[in-house]
Amino acid sequence: MSQLSVSSVRSVAVPSGSVAIKARPALKLVKTTEISHAQWLQVRKEGIGSSDAAAAVGLHPYKSQLQLWMEKTGRDDQLPTPDPLDDASPMYWGSLLEPVVAEQYSRRTGYRVRRVNAVLQHPQHPWMLANIDREVVGTTDVQILECKTAGIHGARLWKEGVPEYVQLQVMHQLAVTGKQAADVAVLLGGQELQVFRIERNLQMISQLIELEQHFWGFVQRDEAPPVDGSDSADLALRSLYPRDSGTTLDLSDDMEMSCVFSELLAAREAITTQTALEAQLKQRIQQRMGDATRAIFDSGEVSWKRSKDGVALDTARLHKEHADLLKDYTIVKPGSRRFLVQT
Repeated sequence: MSQLSVSSVRSVAVPSGSVAIKARPALKLVKTTEISHAQWLQVRKEGIGSSDAAAAVGLHPYKSQLQLWMEKTGRDDQLPTPDPLDDASPMYWGSLLEPVVAEQYSRRTGYRVRRVNAVLQHPQHPWMLANIDREVVGTTDVQILECKTAGIHGARLWKEGVPEYVQLQVMHQLAVTGKQAADVAVLLGGQELQVFRIERNLQMISQLIELEQHFWGFVQRDEAPPVDGSDSADLALRSLYPRDSGTTLDLSDDMEMSCVFSELLAAREAITTQTALEAQLKQRIQQRMGDATRAIFDSGEVSWKRSKDGVALDTARLHKEHADLLKDYTIVKPGSRRFLVQT
């Protein structure tokens, strides 16, 4: 299967003649103003949306193919669900500030924008869906506006321009709609607005469709995609298989899995060796520093500071002196499966 390269997304323009022939306008699958939020979420499960694109091709920093597959096949009931009203969530602020970002984009560029209240569908690939934040009108230079917000932690992903997963999201939108260009307007840290232009790239779109179709095949066959070692995949596995059955699976004659097990043992041994080496090297520096707070080297620096004293609950004393009170405030913490290796 071909590899998707996102490095060319930022500035590659496609000759307008070839695009005009091949690009067809998107279909309106459903009007979002006529359905509930729950119905909209159900429609999203019927295909790959633009915000799913990076995860579908294995390039999303926070969501694995396995987690996305669980969502599309209705196995996500055990996965954590973000609360849209949680004001500590980036999703909450992204939704709240989207109109502000769109308004400031119009003010800076002079372009008019309007909402697109519909789920769009690719005319040839019905599993390709898209929700567009805003449509840019009154200009031939750009047709789509994607609004983003990035807080203190998220802003680091924008240091070198549009993050890869956002580039793929926008290229997916251009693929579905047949449009020529999109602007990404991002509000960084709540005070700095940056605008990036992404132009239609036929080669990128062709690769994206191929890889997305490969993922959608897993959904259609109800076959789980391979894991990728991410925290998201780990969460997905724990949600798919929360309890063990007590049975033993004999994989002695499974050559592929036996090789995987051998590689796991080798990897663990290498990690143990490297961890011990890291600890020794760190201790040598600490020993040389003594009571110094910082140490500077020709290639960087380290700090060794005492943290502030914390406050902790004396549960042993509480249990001894007020056992009845402790019992009233005890909750059951669900257990989880532990993966132990024996040789």
